Amino acid sequence: YGPVSKTMPTVSVIIPAKDAAETLPRALESIAAQTYQNIIEVIVATSDRESTDAATSHERAIVVDNPSGSTPTALNLAWLASTGDIIARCDAQSVLPPGYISRAVKTMRRTGAANVGGRQLPIGETRFQRAIAAAMTSPLGTGDARYRRGGPEGAVETVYLGVFDRRVLEDLNGFDEAFLRTQDYELNHRIVKSGAIVWFDPELAVEYTPRKTLGEIAMQYYEYGVAKRQFGRLHQGSLRWRQFLPPLFVVGLAGSILLSIWWPLALLAPAGYLVVVLMAGVATRVSPLRTAAAIVTMHVCWGIGFLSGKWSTK
Repeated sequence: YGPVSKTMPTVSVIIPAKDAAETLPRALESIAAQTYQNIIEVIVATSDRESTDAATSHERAIVVDNPSGSTPTALNLAWLASTGDIIARCDAQSVLPPGYISRAVKTMRRTGAANVGGRQLPIGETRFQRAIAAAMTSPLGTGDARYRRGGPEGAVETVYLGVFDRRVLEDLNGFDEAFLRTQDYELNHRIVKSGAIVWFDPELAVEYTPRKTLGEIAMQYYEYGVAKRQFGRLHQGSLRWRQFLPPLFVVGLAGSILLSIWWPLALLAPAGYLVVVLMAGVATRVSPLRTAAAIVTMHVCWGIGFLSGKWSTK
């Protein structure tokens, strides 16, 4: 990656890759196009032969084996194998803009933050992917998180991906491998709890390729719900009121349908919800019915995951 400057920190980029042969090459190309001079290595933790082949085709990628297939395990294997002063996470479905790492390092030095990150920009290729991307950026779909919706620069609870001061990963023992999903949110919670800063920079906008099918998005959000319940068990009192809305919605929906056996007017509640979701789909101007279906799937599966998840991190 060229000569290393002694006046700027070195950066290692880490990528967890599972079933990522299709998207990983674009992620690696985006890292190769970075303007930051002191990127010293790109470490890819792979879980399957196809992803390994895609990684090794990039001449500067270092591959480490992750037989477990677990994302937090992949992240830990990768950063522990790295040597940089700063650890920049890139997912196999992400595309970093050319100035991403340069700006993140400057923001880190300016603010003293332990982790700097920005926005996730879902970009779909197929019609259904574009609908899922629209649902992921809709206020009704994913709430008001700044990394989803954007907003002013400042200290936050979490960010997309993350560019970490290596020392914070060492002090906090990296990612908690019990969290197969939302391990970044859990780590950021511990960073903030330790007294350090997680900083949101809206200029750090990263393209992300969403899931391709309704079934894939259903499983993804079900696992998010399970992980959030794990998080609530481990970090008691940390859940926000808005995070209880999906499980309450699922309970209310089931109750309304059951009640309608004796009182048909109870169906007005789910009918009203569907009208609101359809209006949200129309507002996105992207395949309204598909977008509405994606929003409903996200709500229901997240809520079911939360309700059915064990109150344990084991």
